[in-house]
Amino acid sequence: MLVGVGVVLAVHFATWITSLSYTSVASSVIFVHVDPIFVALVSHFVLGEKVSKRVALGIGIAFLGTSIIALGDLGVGRENLLGDALSLVGAIALGIYIMAGRRLRQRLDLTTYVTPVYAVSATMLALGSAVVGAPLTGYDLETILMFVAIALVPMIFGHTLYNWALKWISAPVVSISLLGEPVGASLLAFLILSESPSPLTFVGGAVTLAGILVCTYKPAGK
Repeated sequence: MLVGVGVVLAVHFATWITSLSYTSVASSVIFVHVDPIFVALVSHFVLGEKVSKRVALGIGIAFLGTSIIALGDLGVGRENLLGDALSLVGAIALGIYIMAGRRLRQRLDLTTYVTPVYAVSATMLALGSAVVGAPLTGYDLETILMFVAIALVPMIFGHTLYNWALKWISAPVVSISLLGEPVGASLLAFLILSESPSPLTFVGGAVTLAGILVCTYKPAGK
């Protein structure tokens, strides 16, 4: 199961990071974080947990939001839609990764869980890079330092932090906590890359995030 989770994590990174070559940062991070929707659907069709009216409403709102973003990206070009689709695949993989982590972390300590998962993911990504001809060497110092920063901050600390949390907190709650990423990433893209979301992306993103919150929010005591 750990090997399988590592492969799923590799699929998540491969599709999501590749999506950034085709669509905007804002669209990419919004689409990749619709994973709570997939978690709810899997719970309904696979685990037999009935989808409530509130969850169904949230799914409908999120679908409307992603449709608005896709409509805006369609006006930009087909490549943007390819990026959106890749990001959606990354979202499905992320949902599976979080649900599997929630289950496995109940009986495995953090190090025992993340070490093989990260190792398998890294191996699969390296093999995938070799297959598609993506070079793994020959980069300048600045690029290498960026790779190190990505590995240390969002991966080693970020992913490991919510893998730690999965032992104590349910998968839907962890998914909700990740919704800050589209906001933060879009802001950084604006400040660093001068990339401003289109009006439809902005509106669609807000609607999508609202739908996800409706889908996953559970009032206290219920």
